[in-house]
Amino acid sequence: MFTGIIEEKGEVVAIEQAGGGALLSVRGPVVTSDAGHGDSIAVNGVCLTVVKVEGDVFTVDVIRESLDRSSLGALTTGSAVNLERAVRADQRLGGHIVQGHVDGTAALLSREPGESWDDLRFSLSASLSRYVAEKGSIAIDGISLTVTTVDDESFGVSLIPTTLKLTTMGDRQVGDVVNIEVDVIAKYVERLVAGQ
Repeated sequence: MFTGIIEEKGEVVAIEQAGGGALLSVRGPVVTSDAGHGDSIAVNGVCLTVVKVEGDVFTVDVIRESLDRSSLGALTTGSAVNLERAVRADQRLGGHIVQGHVDGTAALLSREPGESWDDLRFSLSASLSRYVAEKGSIAIDGISLTVTTVDDESFGVSLIPTTLKLTTMGDRQVGDVVNIEVDVIAKYVERLVAGQ
């Protein structure tokens, strides 16, 4: 489990195709400081398992399902990625419950810079729109954010300078594709209500 509070921006240093999936190597000095084989690290919001650590570079297996459901397949050597280690039981939950199980992708539709923040609008698939609520939580590329506006086809978020500086959102351009994870609580509520 993760909190959606990004610890650092990492850099993809190698991608090797492997049996329909890929081996992804990422430089991240903060997340590798205590990482070991079998640990979970979220890369752009996708929970991945560490298979090797060498210095400040970790390598993860990325299965076909993750490549198909997320934007990880579009990464190239040199791509910046958001990184977060799995939350420890004794940590504060600063964002919201983020599983690292990406529900799909969305495209950045518009970006409006403000004096103290940027307003971004993203596409929203029909299959996910019922889980997104104004003032609710959503994870975009692993970042825990609050939804500011929503309709059937799109949603908006506002990003403070800290988020713009410390994550990949500061560099996102209109048309870029991001990973989306909706609030897991909404999915459980839907399933419980449907069962009555």
